[in-house]
Amino acid sequence: TYIVKVVYIVNFKGFTMLDNLELKKAKILIIDDEQGNNQIMNRLLRNEGYEKILSITDPNEALSSFKGFRPDLTILDMKMPEMGGLEVMGLLKRAMGNEFFPILILTAQIDRNTKINALESGATDFIAKPIDQLEAMPRIRNLIQIRLLNKKNTYQNYNLEQKILDRTKQLEDTRLEIILRLGRAAEYRDNETGQHVLRMSHLCAKLGKEIGLPDSVCQVLLHASPLHDVGKIGIPDHILLKAGKLSEEDWEIMKLHPEIGAEILSGSKSQTIQMAETISLSHQERWDGSGYPKGLKGADIPIVGRIAAVCDVFDALTSVRPYKKAFSIEKSVKFLEDNSGKLFDPELVRAFIKALPEMIEIIEKFKERPEEIKENLKVYRLSPIKEKKAC
Repeated sequence: TYIVKVVYIVNFKGFTMLDNLELKKAKILIIDDEQGNNQIMNRLLRNEGYEKILSITDPNEALSSFKGFRPDLTILDMKMPEMGGLEVMGLLKRAMGNEFFPILILTAQIDRNTKINALESGATDFIAKPIDQLEAMPRIRNLIQIRLLNKKNTYQNYNLEQKILDRTKQLEDTRLEIILRLGRAAEYRDNETGQHVLRMSHLCAKLGKEIGLPDSVCQVLLHASPLHDVGKIGIPDHILLKAGKLSEEDWEIMKLHPEIGAEILSGSKSQTIQMAETISLSHQERWDGSGYPKGLKGADIPIVGRIAAVCDVFDALTSVRPYKKAFSIEKSVKFLEDNSGKLFDPELVRAFIKALPEMIEIIEKFKERPEEIKENLKVYRLSPIKEKKAC
């Protein structure tokens, strides 16, 4: 036990020794049923410059006094009526938790068994009765020194952990912001404002939660889904922004955007980017196998791709675009219902409609402002395109 304590002290080598004034501000709790002993110990401590001293004679008050006073050192008598020192230490030890609080035992019994029992119960050191001032004061000082250094070490470690957490959060926030802005950049190329990716990401997360996906997965889905159309970056402007029906050749090029997006996002170790890659590659697949690029059917389509398909189409239908007016909620819901089991996973359509009030709240929260729509129309100056589907 004593070897462990020596190592414990050595581990504080990074600290400068505490000055005398700091030590004298330490709080000391004395628990002794004999008032005379308390007065003697009080006088000795005050003569040494210690002022924050609390003395009690009733061991039944030990726990409440300890919790309220939170002493840097507890001086405890071993032999007391009703409740002995070992029992009191048991109560204090539970109240300490993982924090280090030294306990100095006062006892006339210094036999080996007494020491062992006391050490196993939480004692840190001993002072024999009658008290030898020349021995007691250095022991008290050393225990207070260890306690205060331990507090300082704990405080510094806490501050360091907080700084690490803050820096990690800053890095995570920056990474997620880059993802969102990249998704918005892709949408701007397709005659849309960046609000689409915000609405779509929250719709996806809500739908994922509605079907019982874990919160951790829904959180990743929230941040991954904005990149569903990032592959449009690789589609030539004369096709992507064409004011008219796409030729068969143009359409084949347009259908490459899921694979382009997946290629852009491939090879990442980030869980968010990995999911974004899956969504990019599969969000144009259709439940009946009529989608692209792989013609996957039913449950072969990754669930995150199926979720993105429903949410992407619903937001496209209910949004104003340069080439169309917004559909009503009723008309958009009917489109989902009519294509349930064809374009969309029937379970997801049912879940989406069940959560429709929350979905509408999301759309309202992140809807474009009129000036954004006007500016978008002005920039592209596109005429209505009847042939281009909203979805």
